Amino acid sequence: MIRNGSLVAFPTETVYGLGANALNTEAIAKIYQAKGRPSDNPLIVHVANLSMVEELVTEIPPLARKAMKRFWPGPLTLVMPRSKKIPDCVTAGLETVAIRMPSHPVAIALIDAAGLPIAAPSANRSGRPSPTKGEHVVEDLDGLIAGIIIGVESQFGVESTVLDVTGKVPEILRPGGVTREMLLEIYPEVRVDPALESVDANRKPKSPGQKYRHYAPKAKMAVLQGSLSFKKEVALERLKHSQGRGVVLASDELARELPDVDVWNLGSYAHPEIAANRLFDLLRMCDARKIEWILAEGYKEEGLGAALMNRMRKAAGGHVIKEEKQ
Repeated sequence: MIRNGSLVAFPTETVYGLGANALNTEAIAKIYQAKGRPSDNPLIVHVANLSMVEELVTEIPPLARKAMKRFWPGPLTLVMPRSKKIPDCVTAGLETVAIRMPSHPVAIALIDAAGLPIAAPSANRSGRPSPTKGEHVVEDLDGLIAGIIIGVESQFGVESTVLDVTGKVPEILRPGGVTREMLLEIYPEVRVDPALESVDANRKPKSPGQKYRHYAPKAKMAVLQGSLSFKKEVALERLKHSQGRGVVLASDELARELPDVDVWNLGSYAHPEIAANRLFDLLRMCDARKIEWILAEGYKEEGLGAALMNRMRKAAGGHVIKEEKQ
């Protein structure tokens, strides 16, 4: 199916991807059509080996080689200078291409068997919570794509880290499974793109997930940041007085301070990786149960918490309720 220009969804260690032949412009057009994805949002190209990478770039920068040695295969996407072999529609006209070597055995086997690089954004309708289970893909894309390879639930639950290695200092364009702290183990300095803090519809995105409201449930969502006592106060007030059916997505610690009803558990506050793994599934459950408002507890932006908070802010359209500092 991939070789014939059709679309196939497949599992990766981050989220499910919607794959097509990265060198076939007609196949790439089908991705944008099936997802309802804006054409100025670049795609990530997935590879199975280094020889595939060499065909897709004009050079592999030294910064990239260092990251490949440490983190590939895995949840790290590297932005490098593109070769002419890559169609403009894959890169949204940028002179760079984003490439990843996944660690999921099914993903690697598919790319290797197809014998070509596979462009694959998340396998969901654009703007919806990303799919971490095969059933999520079916919900969004059944009847719109040629096939789905259903595997186990995704390990990380959030998309890969996107790292620009074309400059002198590597820059994170999207936080993900490889954290800034992990990158600082191999680089003396790692920048974070300031665009991660905003949802700007007028800015040309350098990476997937930068420009638009992403990962969004149908309900109105807000992210709650501050001390445990502040979060408890706001959550109790919302549960008591808000109109319509709503839920609070809370850590174990906050959940113990709230009534059981209408509180869904994200896991321990000390382990944001658990919340990251559960987030998209919980947001989809909200849609299934016709939830009208969501109050999601924010986590510390350390380690995988940075990726978790990025996804929460995007899902909430930037609506964050913060505690006023005394």
